[in-house]
Amino acid sequence: MKATVRTLFDLALPRECGGCGALGTLWCSRCENTVCSAVERVSPRVDPGVPCWALGPYSGPRRIAVLELKERNRHDVAVPLGRALAHAVQKLRILGEIDPPELSSLVLVPAPTRARAARGRGGDHVERCARAAAAELRHEVVRIPSVLRMRRGVRDSVGLSASERQANVSGRIDMARSYSPGSSGRRYRRRTEIRDIAARVRIPRERTILLVDDVLTTGATATESVSVLTNSGVRVDGVLVIAAVR
Repeated sequence: MKATVRTLFDLALPRECGGCGALGTLWCSRCENTVCSAVERVSPRVDPGVPCWALGPYSGPRRIAVLELKERNRHDVAVPLGRALAHAVQKLRILGEIDPPELSSLVLVPAPTRARAARGRGGDHVERCARAAAAELRHEVVRIPSVLRMRRGVRDSVGLSASERQANVSGRIDMARSYSPGSSGRRYRRRTEIRDIAARVRIPRERTILLVDDVLTTGATATESVSVLTNSGVRVDGVLVIAAVR
């Protein structure tokens, strides 16, 4: 029955690969191999003061997948992108860039997204990718505290220069003090989570904290985010993104 429904659905709305547009699949093996093939060190123009890694340049399947996720609300694309981020984490551990889970548990902090943009996309796409990465790393406990927020006044950064991007987010990213959606219990847990990270992450090697984002363009958002976390007592070990603009 499910197969029949899926066939009828595909006839009406053919499935397309989120990385190349190939028909008949939501994500093809070629895009899987391309996106999951490597992780590389990158140096953005605005230096956040911590190591930055990307799955590759902002081109090909990486670029298409990010645009599908952000502009066409292809939420399913977050799963393979999250899987690629999880593979990158494992490769960084093998290379000795970050600690293995036996020494330090993993915390993935989603970079902040403009509230209006998140509403238009049906949720925070960066957090969705981070949660998909955590699901892939299911044999360990991965925390995903969405503690960063963008204040009002941040413009869409498309078309802005490096200096304009830096000015756009300067002083406009901070730690979320509460979490309004949902029950009061969820609000309490979010406040507790913020206090827990700020209080406990100072212990050496207790946690590996990575700021996660979709695209690293100039490094302005990453730099401001790292600064806010650092000033809140959170030691950031690096920035991991899906793609970097060269």
